Amino acid sequence: MSTTTEFSVKELAETLRVSRSGYYAWVGRQEHAGPRARQNAVLMAHIRSMHQEHQERYGSPRIYQALRQRGVRCGHNRVARLMRQEGLRAKAKRPFRPRTTQPGSKPAPNLLAKVPPPKAPNAIWVADITYIRTGEGWLYLAAVMDLYSRRIVGWHAADHLRSELAEQALQEALHLRRPARSWMHHSDQGFQYSSLAYQELLRSHQAVRSMSRKGECYDNAAMESFWSSLKGELLEEQLPSRKAAIQALFEYIEMYYNRRRLHSSLGYESPVDFEKRWAAKKNRR
Repeated sequence: MSTTTEFSVKELAETLRVSRSGYYAWVGRQEHAGPRARQNAVLMAHIRSMHQEHQERYGSPRIYQALRQRGVRCGHNRVARLMRQEGLRAKAKRPFRPRTTQPGSKPAPNLLAKVPPPKAPNAIWVADITYIRTGEGWLYLAAVMDLYSRRIVGWHAADHLRSELAEQALQEALHLRRPARSWMHHSDQGFQYSSLAYQELLRSHQAVRSMSRKGECYDNAAMESFWSSLKGELLEEQLPSRKAAIQALFEYIEMYYNRRRLHSSLGYESPVDFEKRWAAKKNRR
């Protein structure tokens, strides 16, 4: 049973960015407004609070879903209209421009395109590398995603593009998770994923290798979508140092993206909650 979220006068005043006296004056004006106008004013306070809580990363679809999950009664069209009136919108995502890495030898076929979407965690993992500009120069980020839940299960950042970058991200994922038997690992054809050490790591954990076609970065669409979200929602401004970037990445990936960010592809659940719901269903069988 859901409960309606309530806010104190202090919280509402801070949300509306007015003094308490200004807030009470505003309340007085609302008393002479119609019921619909008063309801809109209260809903707008909830919307502003949610928009700020998620650091302006949410547009109206996610704001609507987040409010409903907290017991606030509203409609999507109403939320969208009020946000337009107030000029509230999600941070614009930067278009993702992939940078090709040096190809490796003996690429694997693109098996990912031939299989249905996974029905459980740890069946298909996808991996990729991206570049982040800092005040000290480039920081390179390798990540591994569970395709079922879109959860980032392993990642590593460093100031180099050697194969160890991808290896350490995969080792972290394998340390935390237990892939299903004959699970699939999909990546691009970069030399990091074709290295002997990386291939041996996959073989030792009974993985089936799959790779995108040469130059077709969108064969790995889920990872490209993640990079777009990360760069649009986190990296608005250049971070001063690699250390600051790694701290920001930890907070975004581990504390926000995996645990709190609502994903439209998951029915507006976070990756962690989506996996919990899968586990609960499995335990009821």
